Amino acid sequence: MTLIKSISGIRGTIGGVQGDNLTPIDIVKFTTAYVRFIGEKVEGRRLRIVVGRDARISGEMVNDIIEGTLLGCGADVINVGLCTTPGTEMAVITHKADGGIIITASHNPKQWNALKLLNEKGEFLSDAEGKRVLALAEDEGFTFPDVNNIGKVILREDFNPTHIKQVLSLEKVDVEGIKARKFKVVVDAVNSIGGVVIPSLLRELGCEVVELYCTPDGEFAHNPEPLAENLKEISRVVVKEGADLGVVVDPDVDRLALVNEDGTMFGEEYTLVAVADYILSQTVGNTVSNLSSSRALSDVTVAHGGEYTAAAVGEVNVTTKMKEVGAVIGGEGNGGVIYPALHYGRDALVGVALFLSLLVKKGCTMTELRATYPAYYASKNKIQLTPEIDVDKVLREMKERYSAERVNDIDGVKIDFAENWVHLRKSNTEPIVRVYTEAKSQAEADALAERFMAEIAEICGL
Repeated sequence: MTLIKSISGIRGTIGGVQGDNLTPIDIVKFTTAYVRFIGEKVEGRRLRIVVGRDARISGEMVNDIIEGTLLGCGADVINVGLCTTPGTEMAVITHKADGGIIITASHNPKQWNALKLLNEKGEFLSDAEGKRVLALAEDEGFTFPDVNNIGKVILREDFNPTHIKQVLSLEKVDVEGIKARKFKVVVDAVNSIGGVVIPSLLRELGCEVVELYCTPDGEFAHNPEPLAENLKEISRVVVKEGADLGVVVDPDVDRLALVNEDGTMFGEEYTLVAVADYILSQTVGNTVSNLSSSRALSDVTVAHGGEYTAAAVGEVNVTTKMKEVGAVIGGEGNGGVIYPALHYGRDALVGVALFLSLLVKKGCTMTELRATYPAYYASKNKIQLTPEIDVDKVLREMKERYSAERVNDIDGVKIDFAENWVHLRKSNTEPIVRVYTEAKSQAEADALAERFMAEIAEICGL
């Protein structure tokens, strides 16, 4: 079964059997439920919903079904077409809409797509709100409006230039300093919407851009998750072109990975660490990241006189915690930067602009900058779910086995040892168990991961 309903939206593979995959009928079902949910909060007037999508092959088909369903439910539509996830979020805010639907499966392969659901603030629905949508999806008692009350498409626009302008207008983005540095940047956008937006942003900042996989046709040239093993080509091109750095984004442009001038990885965990270092050097404050993120953010935050707090995995969990503690910067260790001065959402455009501002301020190369941060090494592994794997049993057993250590169970089980940590949790986006570890060497991180995967197999009798 490849239809996943979670805090990260309604996600599945295209085609197949209704209810087991993301079929046209499922798309209508969940879109209708979403409109009903928004309608419960907004009474007495017509709803206004923003729709945007990444460049996935199935995107146009899914978009047309969603748009038609929204109109049939009596909602007006602002369709921003090919647009990033953060751009669609900003469009909700800019147009004062009642909500939004982003059509993207983020880092999943091309056969996947998803509906990511937004509230009137351009932020993802909470867990409770998501559960309400799922409950409404099972209730067939909805009466659709008659022909005199169906919705209209009130605007079709390319919102990407507006999003870029909003990023460049931020006080902490050193536009003139970046222009003066004349950076040469290689961009790998895995043939999705980032191939349009990121080069445009960089050229506005006076950078020379070398495009790699920037045609937004949805034909992903490699696994779209921006991990080191998928980025060998850009590493080679950065060195060949003598570029200052490489910029890599996922299909919906909410994650940012960076490549050093020598072709090595800056480390996706360190995207947020570096941007936080820049913001905290100018504004004293707190930070938040999820439980699976590097300790390096905590180290940098404390060094700047702030406090670090961990949240459960999931953007809405991070943003909720950021608001609670008044964080000035936060995000997720997968390269997701959340800068509240613009909006509460992971945004690779903001990440690029703030990171380049940091490079200008430091006046150094990528490798020199990376060497200034605490050295931690991550091992990110996954175990495919099978009927034999009882995830709840595994987590209970692990919590009991390691009760003498610092254990956090707000999202799966994270065990903090003195020199390293392991985080075990069921994924929100794939039918897998994630096994993330971090240590002071790659060998230690890998060994810790292997140890815990062996323990999981033992518990499950595999």
